[in-house]
Amino acid sequence: MKRTLFDTEHDDYRTSIRTFLSKEVVPQYPDWEVDGIVPRTLFTRLGALGALGIPVPQEYGGAGIHDFRYSVVLHEEAAAAGVSPALLGPALHTDICLPYLLSLADDEQKDRWLPGLASGELIAAIAMTEPGTGSDLSGIRTRAVRDGDHYVVEGAKTFITNGINADIVITAVRTGPHPHRGLSLLAVERDTVGFTRGRRLHKVGMHAQDTAELAFTEARVPRANLLGAEGTGFAELTRNLAQERLSIAVMGLAQATAALSWTLTYVRERHAFGRPIGAQQTVSHKLAELVTATDVAQQYIDRCVSDLNDGTLTAPDAAKAKWWCTELQGSVVDACVQLHGGYGYMLDQPIARAWADGRVSRIYGGTTEIMKEIIGRSLDLDPTAAAGR
Repeated sequence: MKRTLFDTEHDDYRTSIRTFLSKEVVPQYPDWEVDGIVPRTLFTRLGALGALGIPVPQEYGGAGIHDFRYSVVLHEEAAAAGVSPALLGPALHTDICLPYLLSLADDEQKDRWLPGLASGELIAAIAMTEPGTGSDLSGIRTRAVRDGDHYVVEGAKTFITNGINADIVITAVRTGPHPHRGLSLLAVERDTVGFTRGRRLHKVGMHAQDTAELAFTEARVPRANLLGAEGTGFAELTRNLAQERLSIAVMGLAQATAALSWTLTYVRERHAFGRPIGAQQTVSHKLAELVTATDVAQQYIDRCVSDLNDGTLTAPDAAKAKWWCTELQGSVVDACVQLHGGYGYMLDQPIARAWADGRVSRIYGGTTEIMKEIIGRSLDLDPTAAAGR
């Protein structure tokens, strides 16, 4: 089905991203998988291309364009090239971290951080998840206590994307006892005394993307690094989660679509019983199901992207996109592995790497079960709960 989401400028951007990936990422990607991290130069090269600063105001070195379609292009091209894990860190930098700084940072903070974030000389991360706390933000225990012109931070975070590379970590901390109104956001900088990075975590997939544990032991963070007002962290985190979840949905569907493309090529070229295996009815019917499912999902995702650009994307609709597309990613990629036969289980094949890389999409950014809970609560199924609010 024809897509109407993109304009000419997005098509031109797609061409530049495709060229960049083929020259700057694909040849080095196997080494990055072994290293378990991408080099910082990937960020500066993307910054020079203009890919990191699209929403950043021009006075800080960006393009000043608020259009999520550019992020969609990056996700789709990375998936098609089979290098999505390498671009997850830059995507988190732009899709998830920058919105907090653009909406909450004061003028001094913007002067201090935005030019480097747009150029890629500074790398951002966000730290919410803790060893004993998953999707429940109200359970965050990392504490920040005021001490003069500083906050003293104690606690730990885990599963932090860009955790090793990051220069600025947007950290959810507890500044008060209330489960929601007691949360605040602090930007913790790389050289902060008492801030340390633990081991780089070894994952089932996504090997080129660094994921780390972070520790705060009497870490002294200037009050000047508080993002927004004290106690507003929960509201800000939940407000930005819709874009984060849509970003994950876009990546999931893009990777499913890429896997399907590789598989269509494979079943046309691979022969059994004297003809292409794609011509076998069981194979063609399965592929018909997969093509239909991804095409239908694509229309919903494109509508969500348009709603995000218009400022009308709701949390339940983003949750629908996230759980549906990541679950679809899992079923499509698994079926494509099966259709590749033994070759589908070989790590030198992109379909095998996509299978391992994709499993986490149903977990991070809020599990499928949490997404269904968000959607269920939006249906007003419990009148007694509504009356008590």
